[in-house]
Amino acid sequence: MIFQPAIIALLLASAICVLALAASAPFAVELVRRWDINSGSERQLRLERRTYLFSTLLVFIMTAQLASVLLFVFNAEKMSGMFVGAMCAVGTLNVNPWGFPALNAKIAVFFLAAMWLAINHVDSRARDYPLVRIKYALLLLLAPLLAASAWTEAQFFLNLKADVITSCCGSLFSEGSTTLAAEASAMEPLPAMLLFYGAMGLAIGSASYQWAFGKGGYATATAAALGFAAGISGILAFISLYIYEHPHHHCPFCVLKPEYGYQGYALYIPLFLATAAGLATGAIRPFAGIASLKTVVAETSRRLAAVASIGFLLTTAVATAMILRSNLILLEH
Repeated sequence: MIFQPAIIALLLASAICVLALAASAPFAVELVRRWDINSGSERQLRLERRTYLFSTLLVFIMTAQLASVLLFVFNAEKMSGMFVGAMCAVGTLNVNPWGFPALNAKIAVFFLAAMWLAINHVDSRARDYPLVRIKYALLLLLAPLLAASAWTEAQFFLNLKADVITSCCGSLFSEGSTTLAAEASAMEPLPAMLLFYGAMGLAIGSASYQWAFGKGGYATATAAALGFAAGISGILAFISLYIYEHPHHHCPFCVLKPEYGYQGYALYIPLFLATAAGLATGAIRPFAGIASLKTVVAETSRRLAAVASIGFLLTTAVATAMILRSNLILLEH
């Protein structure tokens, strides 16, 4: 089972990223300690030349982390037919205790990598690279998290056993379950809808305001985080019900299956991209006061806010279309 192409690709990508980060760590430490853009010393020139190489490598690593989340979920869904009791990705992730921790770790790294890429982007556009120390210090903090995510993912794949009888979404998202996901699934449709559309409206409005006027980076980031939480809760509580046209099927993974037209991807992709862009606006906001970054941060923030606004708007529109075309009636008129 470990020789599945997608598993090999995920493990190989994680291993390469961890090794590359390990190789970059000594340079990052040296750069944080000795970087001085005003110096013309040979050491400073050597650091500047190597910075271009390592920055390119790190951008590749972070971008790989963004893509690996989608591949991980897609692979978990495809493998569900290999396990007794599995009906979707939930069954695959429940085969051993490492499945959901691996997924959660990859989601956390996804958003952290997006924020680091935003900081790196604005720094690379400034003439004096004022954030070099900061972004490499952040890299040293992020490296253990990436390593932990890779280790958790490896434990999950290495401990997959085909003879295990697993449980699927019916048990995880049922009313009798004590998980946070089950509590979100148990929300009444009307409060869940109010929460979803209210949070989406706040996220769209905040991002659109920043897009138009260039103000509100922290507000956009906060609204994006709330929008993401409300989006996942909405999928669990009522959107999935309309897709399945079943009042008790709350699984957020079955929406990715071909029998439902892969509709879940139309919800998750814009939601994740919008949240990442919104959080990135908050990540670069503290540097708006640096002289060489004022224009760069302002321009980048507005572009990110545009992505966040459009992404949350698409998520809301897709969810609304799914509700309107469904034959299920959850609310009495």
